Amino acid sequence: MVPVDGAGKTARDGKQAPAEREAKLAAFMAQLKKLKNRDRQDIGAEGLVVHSEDAIWLDASVTGNPSEIGVLLDIPARTMEFYLQRIPVGAATDLQRHVHESVHFVLEGEGYSEIGDQVVRWKKGDFVYTPPWIWHRHYNTGTVTVEMLLIENSRLLEALDANRRESAGLIDYRTWANQKREEEEGGRR
Repeated sequence: MVPVDGAGKTARDGKQAPAEREAKLAAFMAQLKKLKNRDRQDIGAEGLVVHSEDAIWLDASVTGNPSEIGVLLDIPARTMEFYLQRIPVGAATDLQRHVHESVHFVLEGEGYSEIGDQVVRWKKGDFVYTPPWIWHRHYNTGTVTVEMLLIENSRLLEALDANRRESAGLIDYRTWANQKREEEEGGRR
């Protein structure tokens, strides 16, 4: 749109107020200046160290399964999300899938995961990768509470309004897959 006059009105609609136009231009110029000055090192200390005891723990009433999720709200990452997760002895998460990728680092305990049609075992010190939009569920088969650090790129997808999560509930993958197959076969008859 080409300005008609110095008042900030545009040739197309003439509705944009001068103050609004100036504010938008100021925000654009501030962002441009920031992009040109990427070597700035005075970032401040906020969020550079976040203590695990500052996690806000969400229990089964929120997670919908026996595991607890420790939300780390003070980490200022824009594209990644970090959580702590606890799975009690003998328990499992819900069967779920999400558009983002995720990696669980096992801090304590052992168990296995159903990731799509695969069953993989893990223990303390292992990384467990979950591909996008693949059904998965994590099980604690050990004698101590499983503790994991969860890293996912959900914030990036959220910024693009492309993130999605879905839960099938407290069901194992094989049972769920068999039910889906039976539903599909019943629909074909």
